[in-house]
Amino acid sequence: MENRSFRKLGRSVGVVGLGAWQLGADWGEVSETDAHATLQAAVDAGVTFIDTADVYGDGRSEQIIGSFRKDHPGLTVFTKMGRRLPQDPANYRLDNFRAWTDRSRANLGVDTLDLVQLHCPPTPVFSSDEVYDALDILVEEKRIAAYGVSVETVEEALAAIARPGVASVQIILNAFRLKPLERVLPAAAEAGVGIIARVPLASGLLSGRYDASTTFGADDHRNYNRHGEAFDVGETFSGVDFGVGLEAVGRLRPLVPAGATMAQFALRWIIDQPGVTAVIPGARNPEQARANAAAADLAPLSPETREMITAVYDELIRPQVHDKW
Repeated sequence: MENRSFRKLGRSVGVVGLGAWQLGADWGEVSETDAHATLQAAVDAGVTFIDTADVYGDGRSEQIIGSFRKDHPGLTVFTKMGRRLPQDPANYRLDNFRAWTDRSRANLGVDTLDLVQLHCPPTPVFSSDEVYDALDILVEEKRIAAYGVSVETVEEALAAIARPGVASVQIILNAFRLKPLERVLPAAAEAGVGIIARVPLASGLLSGRYDASTTFGADDHRNYNRHGEAFDVGETFSGVDFGVGLEAVGRLRPLVPAGATMAQFALRWIIDQPGVTAVIPGARNPEQARANAAAADLAPLSPETREMITAVYDELIRPQVHDKW
């Protein structure tokens, strides 16, 4: 698998990583045995980078990864913090950061976290000098090797990129969310900040496996958060109306290369974007993990195909999401 560098960390990772939200919660039940099998399949397919968070299953995702990592010490694991308390900017302070990272260190079984990301905090946090000073102290104390941010909006990403200590920005980027291409990716490349593309399949819409009759379980956010009832609506189907998303997928499907799946096509589009360091599709089973990793083996999409993807976005998706994120 192609490797790309997180320049401020001084390490490289496979361009297709694994997002581990599914291994914790909010996507239906995944047993610990299945979670370990999924992690093993991903590693066997060339994945070297896993992204998780302290709130995925209240630490369950971190604990499973920590157990797995004992036999796979070469893995790079990023986690996230900041959503264990109400989303009040006043909670983003050094004593909480120490407590949260100590908990993640214990869950993951490491002395120093590879990198910790602020987990989509309130917008004012991104402009707080005190927050970045506290993160710098965590680095000095060797609780973390580096820090980054996970964001909801372009403006939040740009505010973080302007901070010299920020090593990475995690942002929603997929064929239904093109706005980051305009400013975020160029700014990150200039600053040497890694870009992690999250929600790459728009919560599965871009897998092409759903239709108008598809239903989701009561414990699946694609059921209970379609209108932002539990957290930011942009996290579910990238904020796109389910029916509109299905129509867009129908228009994109003829563009999928022979021998590739719709999901692999969608992931390859992200890999092709200049400035992307890694994309982190989730997986609930080994088959999904292997298929996602195989997207890195596809040939780059042609300019004509990329133009047609943009045309579908401009017609169907842009009116819904462009001004929001």
